[in-house]
Amino acid sequence: MKSEQFIQALGFYTIYPFLRGVALLPMFLLYRIADIFFLLVLVTGYRKRVVTDNLKRAFPSASSVEIRKIRMRFYQHFCDLFVETIALQHNPVKRVQKRVKVINPEVMQKCIEEGKDVVAVLGHYGNWEWVPVASLTFNALGLSVYRPLKNPYFDKFMLGLRSGFGSVNVPLKQTAREIVNLKRSNKRFALGLISDQSPSKYELHYWTTFLNENTSVILGPEKMARLADAQVVYWQMKKLKRGRYEITFIPFPGDVKKSADYEITEWHVRLLERQILDKPEYWLWSHKRWKYQYLYDKNLHASGSAV
Repeated sequence: MKSEQFIQALGFYTIYPFLRGVALLPMFLLYRIADIFFLLVLVTGYRKRVVTDNLKRAFPSASSVEIRKIRMRFYQHFCDLFVETIALQHNPVKRVQKRVKVINPEVMQKCIEEGKDVVAVLGHYGNWEWVPVASLTFNALGLSVYRPLKNPYFDKFMLGLRSGFGSVNVPLKQTAREIVNLKRSNKRFALGLISDQSPSKYELHYWTTFLNENTSVILGPEKMARLADAQVVYWQMKKLKRGRYEITFIPFPGDVKKSADYEITEWHVRLLERQILDKPEYWLWSHKRWKYQYLYDKNLHASGSAV
């Protein structure tokens, strides 16, 4: 155990001076570093097999040339995302506010003024690390749900980056308890949940068709919205160009309490899917989104059914 902790600490403190020093650079120089990283990614073939397999699954009719073009654009965006995340160490509010435009802040503010809490749903699309800046446009406590990293040193580092906009980071397993406490204190909040993470092997309770694949979907947004009697709002991030984004708030069109089971889930899954089909390079193709599909093929019998 001590040797593992030593290795974790060594890994973090070896790279930390570089991360700290690079964060002080202006954005235009950070993007030059991103260009260098892009070349290194191409040379090393970072997760090339995973990225290519995911793209082939999502776009089965695409040619090898088309798949390669999307993969290249994804790697370029991925390297930009890396330096944009590093930049959060230095004046995150000033750096990000001028680069992320919120199109309709009145949607969130209206919910808060009407006494409604909000479950904010988003995906690994665009720059999700910059999304919390949108919480500065309305008067409520921002909460970001996260899964702790295995390396406690990097986990603490990332929590520090993610708290730069005044939001509170809540471990996934403590989310329900935090909601109950806030409801008791009558404090308005907006709970941010990334919806496109793969559920654990023991939480494969709902499957749907997503990007041409039978896909397990987490039910957290729907469950938390019902628990908190909250409005559900999809935070749609669009990348305009390098380092420039905009966010549009899209409220769930129905009544959360009266909605059918999985209706909210299907709604936000389709919104994300349309974004990806429109501009696929801005989604996180390097994660193993369909790693448990074999369990569907083995044990389930119908796409879109709950188990």
